[in-house]
Amino acid sequence: MDWAFLCRTRSDMASDAGITFKIRVESLNKSFNVDGRRELVLDDIQLTVGEGEFVSIIGPSGCGKSTLLNIVAGLDSPDSGTVTFEGSPGVSALGRVGYMQQKDLLMPWRTVLDNAILGLELHGMPRRQARTRALELTEFFGLKGYESQYPYALSGGMKQRAAFLRTMLMDQEIVLLDEPFGALDALTRVQMQEWLLQLWDSLRKTIVLITHDMDEAILLSDRVYVLTHRPGRVTMVLDVDLPRPRSYEQVTEPSFARLKSRLLEPLREQKPKEAQGLAGKEGL
Repeated sequence: MDWAFLCRTRSDMASDAGITFKIRVESLNKSFNVDGRRELVLDDIQLTVGEGEFVSIIGPSGCGKSTLLNIVAGLDSPDSGTVTFEGSPGVSALGRVGYMQQKDLLMPWRTVLDNAILGLELHGMPRRQARTRALELTEFFGLKGYESQYPYALSGGMKQRAAFLRTMLMDQEIVLLDEPFGALDALTRVQMQEWLLQLWDSLRKTIVLITHDMDEAILLSDRVYVLTHRPGRVTMVLDVDLPRPRSYEQVTEPSFARLKSRLLEPLREQKPKEAQGLAGKEGL
């Protein structure tokens, strides 16, 4: 089945309906020089994210997910195609989005509090004001009592919370997350997923998440985009109609299993070589 065709049709229908998206990616292509030759990494990507939506992108390793997020963040440029914010073409994302990459990237010589305020300091906010602002949120982010700790003394989950606080303190309406829980053990990952659900319910930011975990994508998202093996193409768009608020208990429900089965269909249609690496992780 041509899942990509269904995706483009869905996007066209939304456009005809006059919807203004927070993020709109159209006909995006990207290639890199690999061993002296040009290799296509992303091919004709179409993607939309509405205001306050939680959208996930899944796909096999090397399919261009992180490259796509870097382009949306304004850290890289496409060969062709456009990324539009709030209906305004040509507007750069730099300084307009919060971006949390795969590693927490905490500075070992700075405390939790001082790591959290780094972005605010770089934007010129006085240190005392930045620390006051961060302290108001440490309890909300589960960091109360850990403000003076250094990263080496924190668990993986606590480091991720500190990185989230640093990202959210910038108060951007759009937040990009590149596999923020990929390095965590299974139990901590579940706890962080539930925490992120509560965080999103409270703040209602527009979030784009890259993940390898299908359960994570379905549990958190309003919509899931599936990319093929390189070159990455959108092969399916799945609307997640599970009621909110959500909890991890829903992963055992029949409605969740049906969504997961639908998400697996386009992945099964890939060649065995292209599907390598998909089954190694819990979700994908």
